[in-house]
Amino acid sequence: MVTIGNDWDILLKEEFTKPYYQKLRLFLAQEYRSQTIYPDMYDIFNALKYTAFQDVKVVLLGQDPYHGEHQAHGLCFSVKKGIAPPPSLCNIFEELHRELGCTIPPHGELTAWAKQGVLMLNSVLTVRAHQPGSHAQKGWETLTDTIIAKLNDKKDPVVFLLWGKYAKSKKALITNPMHLILESSHPSPYSVDYGFRGCGHFVKANTFLMQNGLTPIDWQIR
Repeated sequence: MVTIGNDWDILLKEEFTKPYYQKLRLFLAQEYRSQTIYPDMYDIFNALKYTAFQDVKVVLLGQDPYHGEHQAHGLCFSVKKGIAPPPSLCNIFEELHRELGCTIPPHGELTAWAKQGVLMLNSVLTVRAHQPGSHAQKGWETLTDTIIAKLNDKKDPVVFLLWGKYAKSKKALITNPMHLILESSHPSPYSVDYGFRGCGHFVKANTFLMQNGLTPIDWQIR
């Protein structure tokens, strides 16, 4: 049984007993035995472990984990210290510099955001090495869509950052008018100039949080 270590355990208890998740669990057991899978099995649920439901202020949605060696560690867009930030993350840092004057950090680990209430959730939580999308449609989407739906029902206002076509497809799950949805193109080099660059999302998110009596996010990675 999965143990997150915070209020997600209660919120997702039933999900982890459902047939789709039991089937996914068997699939993952075989995959981790026979293939190189990212992230490490102990890092799969880091997004939930680092950011309890009650603490979520901002939701950043990704698609599936980085598929390169040592990159993925359970938070979308984030890589561990010592790993070169991928191009999309570099573009995020450049936008932060443009919006807020944040200095470009020497690493790409975003756990500091998670600990402030930024839930960095991929729709699919695992992937085969060098095979993007290889664990899609295996059951992860059912779980993560449930997570988004529970966040939609949250009593406190939440900012949802939907970057790119895939993330925008989750907009239908966010129906509570209390929340703020910010959409743009994906920060990848192929689409950064089609809406992400200059989007102002980090300033807009903090403005919204402060307007609702919540502490803004310190976006500077150190």
